[in-house]
Amino acid sequence: MLRIFSLISLLACPQSCFTAHAHTSVQVPTSVPEGYKLVWWDEFETDGIPDPKRWDYDTYWNAQGWFNEEQQYYSARRAKNARIENGHLIIEAHHEPVPARMFPDTGGQRYTSARLYTREKAAWLRGYIEIRAKLPCGVGLWPAIWTMPADDDDWPKGGEIDIMEFYGHKPRQFEATVHTVNQNHSLGNNIAAAYRTDSACDRFYTHGLHWTEDIIRISIDGEIYFSVERESDDPDDWPFTQPHYLIMNMAVRNWIGGENGIDPDAFPARMEVDYVRVYQNPDAS
Repeated sequence: MLRIFSLISLLACPQSCFTAHAHTSVQVPTSVPEGYKLVWWDEFETDGIPDPKRWDYDTYWNAQGWFNEEQQYYSARRAKNARIENGHLIIEAHHEPVPARMFPDTGGQRYTSARLYTREKAAWLRGYIEIRAKLPCGVGLWPAIWTMPADDDDWPKGGEIDIMEFYGHKPRQFEATVHTVNQNHSLGNNIAAAYRTDSACDRFYTHGLHWTEDIIRISIDGEIYFSVERESDDPDDWPFTQPHYLIMNMAVRNWIGGENGIDPDAFPARMEVDYVRVYQNPDAS
């Protein structure tokens, strides 16, 4: 069983509000926890394709089609979709054909994008992860920053931590989620919270994940809006006991149905990442 907290502003909030499926707690500023040391980072300082020592590309489901009715094709080592430019990582989605002569693993998609991850490059058991990113506006866009277990492909057995999800048809809202065997979106009871602001896209925000043995907290610009505590040793309730790797991607999906579910004027759509930094407590067991 998990104890869930959401942080909700008790006063009028022109800049941001917090909501979730839980009772309220006290708003606590967050930053790099005391004593934690930088163990992995990418400042995206060298133009070109992302550093192959740090990043790889997830293309596994291109031919079959991706989950959740997603409509993108994820390319690999294609600068049009993923590159470093002027000190930022650019993940860019395009509305374009995906012919077999150019993309042998095509699934007949009409959009291209990229899904970068650190799998088999780096993974961490607990710590503080911070990402500064700017997202594009546009209905049908679905950028995300999240983690998955390094040694367990049987979702959601090893857990999933969604540090940030942005749905293009909700332009004033970020969402954070964790998934477990007993609580996940397939069951309709996943643990989630929303951070509301005047605009979630076209400006930089800093997204933070603080993961300890007994608690997961997620913040934006130092404000915690999602917190879940361990209350059971049952791995179906708390699977977060193994290293996770980091994923950053931009999916394309028609969430609202009908002909207007993906805005053609949203493309090309650019997600920009200023940096990724991972800190850990050297004294933690």
